[in-house]
This record gives sequence, C-alpha cells and structure tokens, in this order.
Amino acid sequence: MALLPVPRETNLPGKVVHTPHNVEYRKSSPDELVDLAIEGNIARIAKRCLVGGDESFFVADIGQVIRQHRRWTQNLPGIRPYYAVKCNCDPTFLKVLANLGSNFDCASIEEMRTVLSLGVDPARILFANPCKAPAAIAFAREVGVLRTTFDNIDELDSIKAHMPEAQLLLRVYANDDSAFICLGEKFGAQLDTTEELLSRSWELGLNVIGVSFHVGTGATNTASFCKAIRDARAAFLQAERLGFTPYLLDIGGGFQDDCFETLAPFLRDAIQSEFPAGITTIAEPGRFFARSVYTLVCRVISRRRQLGSAATASIPDMLYQNDGVYGNFMNVIMEKEIMVPHLVGSKKGAVSHKIKTIGESEKPDGHRYSIWGPTCDSTDCAVREVTLDSEVKIGDWLKYKNMGAYTTTTATQFNGFSTVSDF
Repeated sequence: MALLPVPRETNLPGKVVHTPHNVEYRKSSPDELVDLAIEGNIARIAKRCLVGGDESFFVADIGQVIRQHRRWTQNLPGIRPYYAVKCNCDPTFLKVLANLGSNFDCASIEEMRTVLSLGVDPARILFANPCKAPAAIAFAREVGVLRTTFDNIDELDSIKAHMPEAQLLLRVYANDDSAFICLGEKFGAQLDTTEELLSRSWELGLNVIGVSFHVGTGATNTASFCKAIRDARAAFLQAERLGFTPYLLDIGGGFQDDCFETLAPFLRDAIQSEFPAGITTIAEPGRFFARSVYTLVCRVISRRRQLGSAATASIPDMLYQNDGVYGNFMNVIMEKEIMVPHLVGSKKGAVSHKIKTIGESEKPDGHRYSIWGPTCDSTDCAVREVTLDSEVKIGDWLKYKNMGAYTTTTATQFNGFSTVSDF
C-alpha cells in the first residue's frame, strides 16, 4: 500500500487517525491497515478513559488519495483538478493533494486561508464563488488569488471596485435533474444573458479568461455534461467576438466514484468535439477524491431493546451512537444517503440495510437495528434499518466506510454535542 509520511494528528474538527505507514505494514491490504488503525485508536481510548470516549473518530487512508489521483490522471489526463475544499478540509489530506499537483477550488476567505497556510501558491487557487462579499474579493486580491467566477452584473461592479485586475470565468447555467443536489437554481447565467454580461465586462475593462459550469453534486447524466459543454462553447464564441481571448474551460464537479470511468470518455469526446486544441481545461472534483479516503468510527452509547407490543410486531431494536445527522451524518438528510455500518471486530458486518420479507415459517437472520444519533431530536436517525450478524451492545464500535465527503464540513454542535475530540 502506497502511503505518505503524515503527522499523527490534524486540526480537522473531530479526531482523525491516519493509517500506519511503517515498513512492517506495507504488505497489508488497505482495508487491513484501516482496521489496524481503528483497533489501535480504540485501545488508546480504553487506556485513557475508564468509561470511554464520547466522540466519533475518522481513519484516513492516505494511500487512497494517491489511488484516486491516479484514476483521475489516467481517465482525464488533460483536465487538471482543482479540489473543492468545501468537501473536506483536513489539512493533511489537502497537503497530500497539493504534493500530487492538484490545485484548489475555494469559496470563502477561510478556505483560502486554509490552503495558503499549507504553502500553496495563490496562483493555484480558483475563487470559485460567483456571488462574493466585497470583503472576500478584497481579501483575495490582497493574498494574490486573482482567478474567480461571476454570473451577474452586480458582481462585475464589485470586482471592478475591489479587484480590477481579476482573471474572470463566466459561469453559465447547467443542471442535471438527477443530481443529489442541483445547483442551477442558485448559480449560472442563462445563455440568453451571457452576451450582456460579457459586454458589461468589456465596458468595465475587466479580463474574461474563460467559462465555467457545474451540473450538480453527484451528477451522472452524460447529456447534462454534454449540453453544458456546448453552452460553454457558445459563451466562448461570444467572448471572442467582443475582443476577449478566452482560453480556460472549467467543467465543475459532481463526479461520482462508481461511474467515473463510464463518464470520462463522454467528457473527453465532448470537449474535443466542441473546443479547439490548445485550451486549458480544469475541473472542481470534491467527493471523488475525499469520499473513499475516510472511515468513520462511532461508539454505541445506549441500546433500547423492544418489549411488549413492539417486540411482538418485530420492530427492530434501537442503537444510540455518539454521532448522528447533526454531526457527520448530514448526508442522510441532504442527499438521502443510506449508511451501512459494520461492527468493529466482526468479519461479516452488515447483512442488508432493508428488512427481508418474512413468511410465516421464516425467521429473520441476524440482529435487526435502527441506529440513532445522540441528540434529543427524533430526526436524528442515521440508519432506519440494518441487519447485523452479531448482537451489538453498549460500548461496541460501528464503522462506516466512504465518509470523507461533506461530513466534518457540515457538522454542527446542535444540542451541545460536539464532533471535536479532547483526547
């Protein structure tokens, strides 16, 4: 397993443990290394706390960052990734990406500060927020982040006032209705408005260097990407007719890990078909790089076994863990993601996340549970139903794979529960 030397701790909200990279572990598989890191951290928690830690923690497989970067360069060799920092801002993770040659998509002052603190050249940062506060534009200019996006007239006036030397990308409307989160309702200039926006840019003496779009988070429809590329080409031609010399195409993010190899050829062909050779193409992947790197480990803090009529009705027992939808499980609400837990120490894990139909003579295999977060809100349900091969008790640990995207960055401290570990 390829691993980079990394520090043991990071400043990410919530505990992050990185997989071991000593020589004796190099023959272990990625999953084995993750399990070793989980077991080691649980042992440290048990040693330090008589009762046990109250916070969940992450294990980051740094080797997976390298493998994902390799997949990207093999399938989209001409498209440079600008990693979307909003997806996961673990400094160690960001540093590995920077060392691999990735650039960065930042949307706020704090995200720019985070990336710059790692020694990244400001020229490698795209301020990819079409609607920015004047103070944010002024900050970007001060630190040397000059590339940014726009999609409306008033934004151009703000940029002229606070960063007249900006290198601008016009964000055009794009949308995939099948995406987890559609962004077209909030951002993107419709094609019948782009010429007016470009004309205003020319009048103000601003420099438009390209066009950007984003079809939506978790988009899978190739037709949506292809249409957005055609619309971007139309905006390019409008800009050229006005006197601009655009050279940069930003195809946004939304790339899904499980269909990336299927989508990539369509993107390559569409860009080659619409755009002349020599343009620079970039993208803003987030979850593609971050999601599979992190495993979240939660402790079972309470259990409610069904009695009386609930037991007769075969309602699953209830587990309460130290993390939920107001913490690192926000995607259960935002994207309707179905989480699949595995009991730490069990080789079998989850049987299914839906109850099987049971006939009169059948009995359910394993132990059925619903899993709830620690808050007093009934919305705080991480898993509606799961069947595990082993009984789960208070003090046991559950692990959830693929938890690197929009987890720590969307976590709250609702009801006084924090994701920040103090051990």
